[in-house]
Amino acid sequence: MPTALASSPLPPLTLLHSADWQIGKPYGRVQDPDKRALLRQVRLQAIGRIGSHAASTGADLVAVAGDLFDSPTPGRADVSAVCAAIGSIPCPVLVIPGNHDHGGPGSVWHSPYFQAEQLRRAPNLQVLLEPAPLELEAAVILPCPLLRRSDSADPCGWLHSVNWAQLPADKPRVVIAHGSVHGFAAPDLDRSGDGANNRLRLEGPWLDQVDYVALGDWHGVKQVAAKVWYSGSPEPDRFPRSPDYRSGLVLQARIGRGLNPQVTPLGTGVLGWHPLRIELHEDGDLDRLEDQLDALLGGRIGSDLLLLEVGGSLSLAGHRRYGALLERLEAQLLRLKLRGRCEAAPGEAELAELTQRPCDPLVARVAGELQQAIATGAGIGDEALGANGLDPALLRLALCELHQTVGQLQG
Repeated sequence: MPTALASSPLPPLTLLHSADWQIGKPYGRVQDPDKRALLRQVRLQAIGRIGSHAASTGADLVAVAGDLFDSPTPGRADVSAVCAAIGSIPCPVLVIPGNHDHGGPGSVWHSPYFQAEQLRRAPNLQVLLEPAPLELEAAVILPCPLLRRSDSADPCGWLHSVNWAQLPADKPRVVIAHGSVHGFAAPDLDRSGDGANNRLRLEGPWLDQVDYVALGDWHGVKQVAAKVWYSGSPEPDRFPRSPDYRSGLVLQARIGRGLNPQVTPLGTGVLGWHPLRIELHEDGDLDRLEDQLDALLGGRIGSDLLLLEVGGSLSLAGHRRYGALLERLEAQLLRLKLRGRCEAAPGEAELAELTQRPCDPLVARVAGELQQAIATGAGIGDEALGANGLDPALLRLALCELHQTVGQLQG
């Protein structure tokens, strides 16, 4: 049962809950180095947007529930930039290490350079490396830092041994932790090789003793229980895997002792990560694709990433138009990720150009046999070319090459 509450509890605490900044994220799958640099810079700029929300909401605290950095050994430029950005936030900022920037020996938190920059640029920043209660003027903080990348022990396990009677009864109690909870698969949490490690067991009497649990590791906003939330990343960094996935937010939590928190998501992200799936079966489908792209991207340049899942087949003219569209998207987007394939095959008019050639019977015959083989799945001529004939994709490619060659000769 919860401990007895004071007769005059403190006014509700306004906490901004964030996590998974992953400053220094390399974006290795983005080929253009300028675009990679822009993506990294936008992640850094999200700290300033959190600071603006802290000012407008009158926040008492900002809590970063792990993975402030993408690595336990970030570069000095990232360290200085982060400290300067945090120093501009108009309230204390509390940080625990996560699996990416764990708090073990040799990590950034122990480096003389970070410690000097923290003192110089971010005196409001406090890194919590010890699993022990921290009493502040407005709250009691219960940090669950990760001191190694992967740990089989429950990071929240120490909360089972807290003497709750010794804590102030009038101050809200906030747990800050980083890891997975039951029901979330490791791939969803962007963790490689950790398996069931860093698993948070949010159960037992201690959960009744606290007023808010600020979690990190899941990159989208997720309410786990009435007072247990993942904030997600303040800047999206992946394509959504489900319709209800939300990222690019910070959570404003109004927390009172013995009360369920009031949680409001506030926008911080500026980049668009868009999934789009389409089947292209006729050239007119390209108009539909362009309309959908206009609705998603508008005229923005360098502000969006697109996962385009495509299938089907277009005429040669349609496929050239499709290729030109992809080239424009590559220039417009920070990243174009293609999944699937749109095949090219001569349309009826293009096929007629090849098969109806009385002055060039050889081309007409080859084109006709290729088209017949595509339609029937058989081999060409008298010789069988495998039990199931040739690959239709290879046959369509041959027709395309033949059409292109004839066109070049005519030109």
